[in-house]
Amino acid sequence: MAKIAVYKFGGASVKDSDSIKNLADIFRNRLRKNLVIVVSAMGKTTNSLEEIIDLRLKSEDWYSKSAILETFHLKVCEELFEQDHPVFSRIKNWFIQLKLAVERPLTKENYDEFYDQVVSFGELVATTIVMEYLCAQGLIVLWQDARELIRTNSDFRFAQVDWGWTRVACQSQLLPKLDQFPVLTQGFIGADAKGRTTTLGREGSDFTAAILAACLDAESVTIWKDVPGVLNADPKRFPAARLFDELDYKQAAQMTFYGASVIHPKTIKPLANKSIPLFVKSFLNPEAKGTKIYGSGKPNPTPTLIVKDRQILVTFQVTDFSFVEEQHIHQVYRELDLLKLRVNLLQTSAIGISIVIDYQLFKLEKLVEKLASIFKVRYNENLQLLTILNPEEEMIRGFSASYTILLEQRTRTTFQLVGKPI
Repeated sequence: MAKIAVYKFGGASVKDSDSIKNLADIFRNRLRKNLVIVVSAMGKTTNSLEEIIDLRLKSEDWYSKSAILETFHLKVCEELFEQDHPVFSRIKNWFIQLKLAVERPLTKENYDEFYDQVVSFGELVATTIVMEYLCAQGLIVLWQDARELIRTNSDFRFAQVDWGWTRVACQSQLLPKLDQFPVLTQGFIGADAKGRTTTLGREGSDFTAAILAACLDAESVTIWKDVPGVLNADPKRFPAARLFDELDYKQAAQMTFYGASVIHPKTIKPLANKSIPLFVKSFLNPEAKGTKIYGSGKPNPTPTLIVKDRQILVTFQVTDFSFVEEQHIHQVYRELDLLKLRVNLLQTSAIGISIVIDYQLFKLEKLVEKLASIFKVRYNENLQLLTILNPEEEMIRGFSASYTILLEQRTRTTFQLVGKPI
């Protein structure tokens, strides 16, 4: 049996009709059996769906936003298909289902589940359009609902994969299809045991590709981006960013942990466990080499800059004149775990625990409510977290001078600061 490859295309690669045409051009010499194609929502569709949820939560007019989003997708179809093509009715049907999902009751308590049911339509609509266009170009692919393959628990928005069930489903459902045709499916989404749609975390389509690759024992995964590969900084923030030709799994995982947005944080582990190489390439220059991530065992000493926005610094101070002990840290982390909040930075002092977390609607409020009876809680919002891996002294001095710093931390190989740019 031929080796299986997995390709993942993010929202920027399918953001409009020209992008979808470019994707088809990439496939003209690459499409084959035993190829799994994972596609994200188009452009900023997920952001738009989040705005619809926010409007629904505030009991404001979300219908107009939904109509604009539907018109956008239909306009893309008009630029790709003849007017009598069946894709138009399929897209309209998805948006009918979307409206029904948004009209369901929404509260703080069911927000995460509601979120997953709504935002998943971005991937479903995008893969429908891409599949139909590829087939119209003579590039035959099969459409596969990812929710039939990826089983998760019911931790909505941050679902955990049932690896055993998912592997059996991939082997029994995908392998026979791949022996005949390439298969196109959605990133980011799965389903729990009750059939309810779940999501794998924001920007989780990379993780989907890794899940499918690991369960199919694939030979490689390629993530197609609008950058030439993995860079040592975000080129939109730092124009002089440098390309890594290759990276070891461990170093790549470390970069994603600290927030490097080029790869989802959960992507590396299942690939490293199976020694499946990951390639990051540009859909704008598909013949370029890109970056190879594999078990090279060779750390790259190049300094790496990672900036995370919308960060919250929360400090918990003990109130009974005692010092911080392990039990206090356990109390904080227990509530963080229940709220599915990940700590981006932790620092302890004699009487306090400081953490840095991402902004998530309602989560800070709930965290403060749970711990206010135990600690004095203070927080600062709308901050930046800057992480420098393999830092140089001059670099640290330069960035330190350009921030109002609320907290900083340094280890042998990492420098981090939290604050606001001056």
